[in-house]
Amino acid sequence: MIDWRHWHNEPYLVGGLILLGWAYTLFCGPLRSLFGSDLPYPKAKAIAFYSALVIFYLAVGSPLDQVGERYLLSAHMIQHQLLLYPAAILFLCGLPSWLFSSLLRSTSRQRFFRLITHPISCALIYISVLSAWHVPAIYDWALQDKIVHVIEHLMFFVAALFYWWPLLSPAREIPPIKPGAQILYLLAVTIGMTPLFAFLAFSEEILYPTYEFAPRLFADFDPAEDQLLGAAIMKLGGMAVTFCALAFAFYRWYVTSDSLGRNRGSRPAR
Repeated sequence: MIDWRHWHNEPYLVGGLILLGWAYTLFCGPLRSLFGSDLPYPKAKAIAFYSALVIFYLAVGSPLDQVGERYLLSAHMIQHQLLLYPAAILFLCGLPSWLFSSLLRSTSRQRFFRLITHPISCALIYISVLSAWHVPAIYDWALQDKIVHVIEHLMFFVAALFYWWPLLSPAREIPPIKPGAQILYLLAVTIGMTPLFAFLAFSEEILYPTYEFAPRLFADFDPAEDQLLGAAIMKLGGMAVTFCALAFAFYRWYVTSDSLGRNRGSRPAR
């Protein structure tokens, strides 16, 4: 049995995260004037950004990666939840708006960026990437090939950035969609992801041979139970985060509607 307590310290992982953190400090610190910003270093956003990097490392560099890759589908699903939700959300929340202002000055670039970050585009990217990678042959390929596994996780993270963009866009030029539209967007993505959950939860077969023949970390926990738990983690984790996002969007929608109603009621009669 492979030691599941292994921590990854490969240069491309640790070095890549350090390089990304260094670039953030550089561009948001001494080089921020190049982006036309005279604002102070965004400490609160920096905390969110570096927290995203830490969570990313814990997802793919901690023993959780070894357990998810070699033993348990449910552990692999926890990995994905960390990448799709806290890591992606904090990453977007950590990006200052002025970083995009200089990048989106060109009309053609802004038009292209509006197209790829349109809610329909973001929903299709997110659903397509996650669904494609859960096709048994592709998923098991990633488990057997380290490079493919790295690509899978990077694609999950990028797809999550697209998913959250319509709700958390840090760009002033392309702001988040309105609260009412956010509610419809979240519900649409939830419906779009339901077939994937059903595929995992209600399959009568063990979908991924790696987990079917893996050594058991827990003697009484068989592959079928692991697969069902993995599906539950995917669905319940997604529903919990979506519920929080829906509640926040509904609250903002109510506040906005109430404010507009009061403004109309306070207008003098003609």
